[in-house]
Amino acid sequence: MYDFTFLSFHQMTPATLYALLKLRTDIFVVEQNCAYPELDDQDQQATHLVVRDDTDQIAGCLRMYVHPEKGMAIGRVAVHSSHRSAGLARQMMQQAMRHLQAESTIYLQAQAHLERFYGSFGFETVSDPYLEDGIPHVDMRFHAKD
Repeated sequence: MYDFTFLSFHQMTPATLYALLKLRTDIFVVEQNCAYPELDDQDQQATHLVVRDDTDQIAGCLRMYVHPEKGMAIGRVAVHSSHRSAGLARQMMQQAMRHLQAESTIYLQAQAHLERFYGSFGFETVSDPYLEDGIPHVDMRFHAKD
């Protein structure tokens, strides 16, 4: 069982913020062997989905924020390796999409190997593949149906 909580940067305790940033760094920098600026000045304005497991440890997180050029965005979707087989990333995206239901368009920058996953939520690829920090990515956009 998971606990899903939406928090602003300023609502997070120092311990929660540290655990969230550690999880993202462990995945995006260490596990993916990719040296890039994880701290990018978007977290302070973002709404974060923090997912805790039954031991109160952070099992996953993502953030939603206004991208300066693209509008509302979802990013930094991270799931601890011990929770990946549980379908947690799908549950997190469902929660985020419900949270953003008033938004007509949502942008995300997906690692190319996750294109089908995000496509299953209605995101469409809007760019050719490109390298971001040495990893193939595509831009994707969700348009709410009227």
